[in-house]
Amino acid sequence: MEEKNKKEKDQKDPLKEKIISALKTVFDPEIPVDVYELGLIYEINPYPLKKVHILMTLTSPNCPAAEHIPQDVKRAVEALEEIEEASVEITFEPPYSQDMMSEVAKIELGFV
Repeated sequence: MEEKNKKEKDQKDPLKEKIISALKTVFDPEIPVDVYELGLIYEINPYPLKKVHILMTLTSPNCPAAEHIPQDVKRAVEALEEIEEASVEITFEPPYSQDMMSEVAKIELGFV
């Protein structure tokens, strides 16, 4: 429930809304759902001077796209006029599970 409330709050902040829109253009090449709806984005923390820190995970520590997805996230967010620098940090705590997916992702992947 706490995660859902955090996502709802993020979606009410205009800058975070733009960042989320940018994140929704990034896909895991093996899964036809964007990284935000997959639940891979744990935190979005904008800072002064057009900077943002993104804490995210991958579907697996052995993800074949482990090098590409964080770079794609960084590029997508830095393409926003409001952001000059994005730092992307990977964590595996808490470990990723399908429970982190949005309802949209679960429907898209046939889990619902």
